[in-house]
Amino acid sequence: MMVTRTFFRRLARTVVSLLALTVLLACVQVYRNSGTDPMPMADPSELRVATYNVHYILVGQDDGPWSLGDWHRRKEPLSAAVSFMDADLIAFQEMESFSGREADQENLALDWLLVQHPAYAAAAAGNPAVFPSMQPFLYRQDRLEMESQGWFFFSDTPDVLYARTFNGSYPAFASWATFTDRRTNATFRAVNIHTDFRSRSNRLKSVALVAERITPWVVAGETVLVMGDMNARIGDRTLEILQDAGVTFAPVDGATFHFNRGLNLFGAIDHIGWAGVARAAADPAVVRRQFLREWPTDHYPVVLDIHLDETFD
Repeated sequence: MMVTRTFFRRLARTVVSLLALTVLLACVQVYRNSGTDPMPMADPSELRVATYNVHYILVGQDDGPWSLGDWHRRKEPLSAAVSFMDADLIAFQEMESFSGREADQENLALDWLLVQHPAYAAAAAGNPAVFPSMQPFLYRQDRLEMESQGWFFFSDTPDVLYARTFNGSYPAFASWATFTDRRTNATFRAVNIHTDFRSRSNRLKSVALVAERITPWVVAGETVLVMGDMNARIGDRTLEILQDAGVTFAPVDGATFHFNRGLNLFGAIDHIGWAGVARAAADPAVVRRQFLREWPTDHYPVVLDIHLDETFD
């Protein structure tokens, strides 16, 4: 009996010690992945771009997380976040008012931001019956002129609208648009992607398709920006496939996903990269803060100032 009690006391102490160590390591990880990056002063010679996953809206639910009611809580903070970034081009992911039918749904977040920010227009958007509008760009009209736009789905049939992914899961895709910078007359193509967070095989096949599609553009001498929620950190094969295609990713430091709690447990999964003559003017900034005392979404915006002038040193 004494041996049994001694064993269980030691076991309890060991469990408590392991729990304490786990909590300590989690605190260290949160500290490493936190901190607010200073937003650099805007320079007219640079183009400020950003990527931001804003989470879908469940329009059939009146309350609860990500519901229609929750949207009314977070729409003003989301608008404030857009104002704070002051970007010339923003790539959005999960900008979807989910009703179960992609082809006939409205886009509450996009419509809201266009009304609140009339200096911006939408690119990679249109009638959802012919163009998937859940992954648009907002671009500043006095700085950029949109030339063309398109999409392809992460699927064995990438040119079929709303095609299911490689393993049959919910449709995922890349949207893209080409722009001319009115100040420098430089042209570029921005590609906005969101990969599957559940399936690694889907992620790898998806970025392989992105690499296949952007390669002719890069070979033709285009400047291509690759932006979005990659669900992968630097060093992961997901990003290496794009790097092998000529994409250079800005070194995002710390967390970009925070569980809608400001909980920064792991490194960046949202990234901005480029191929061609573009160059980063400085390190990217991750905006780790609330707006109007609320979290607008479960991701932080990533902001990067770039040069499109090939004479930039």
